[in-house]
Amino acid sequence: MLRSNGKLTRKFYEEELAKLHVQLARLQRYIRINKLRIVVLFEGRDAAGKGGTIKRITAPLNPRVCRVVALTKPTEREASQWYFQRYITHLPAGGEMVLFDRSWYNRAGVERVMGYCSEKQYWDFLRQCPMFERMLIESGIILIKYWFSVSAQEQERRFQRRIDDPTRRWKISPMDLESRARWVDYSKAKDQMFLNTDLPDSPWWVIEANDKKRARLNCIHHLLNHIPHERIEPAKVSLPPLQIHENYVRPAIDTQRIVPDRFAIQDQPREEET
Repeated sequence: MLRSNGKLTRKFYEEELAKLHVQLARLQRYIRINKLRIVVLFEGRDAAGKGGTIKRITAPLNPRVCRVVALTKPTEREASQWYFQRYITHLPAGGEMVLFDRSWYNRAGVERVMGYCSEKQYWDFLRQCPMFERMLIESGIILIKYWFSVSAQEQERRFQRRIDDPTRRWKISPMDLESRARWVDYSKAKDQMFLNTDLPDSPWWVIEANDKKRARLNCIHHLLNHIPHERIEPAKVSLPPLQIHENYVRPAIDTQRIVPDRFAIQDQPREEET
């Protein structure tokens, strides 16, 4: 189960993840049938593993039931709105679960540290946020907030891996580098955010994320246990007989534009589509 460095083995991780995926599919069925409205926030430092966890949660789910919201920089029009306004439009309807890959807490984090908001806007946010979340909860929304915690050493290792890997280099942005340079400032901002918004009715749940695999399993397991649900067996499905029409003749396959098979096994005959 564990490697010599204390991290989970791939075999154990994949077996446990497969079990959790089955449970997520059951949870999805319950959410859809009972018209639940779920909001899950994923926050934390850059490279803490939020995106990877979200990807594992959504993998077995229908995107019509579980969708991800990852907003970019606000437009000029959005910047002139009430701060929470652009997030409201992404809240779930009945039978939906929405995962926010970063959320309205941008104001308490990056906007605070980088000076993208004024002092008044910052303190207004910390005052209004608990009221806003209380309104969501009182409306019937189940709100869950996760903070992914990663050490400075592990973040550096992951940043360096992104720099060295051409397929991951796009994940490194100037903002990521700046966040690294302002590590303590972000720590202070997180501490103040928790002080004002870690409340009994909308608490923060901290995920220790130095081990990505363990973090993903712990987060999914907690999510499953934090949303009240029961197992609902799906209706039995049987395939109808295949339609057959004696007078129908398919066009010859050489009349179609076929994508070249660049990975064909040599000397193996190609089967015609049926």
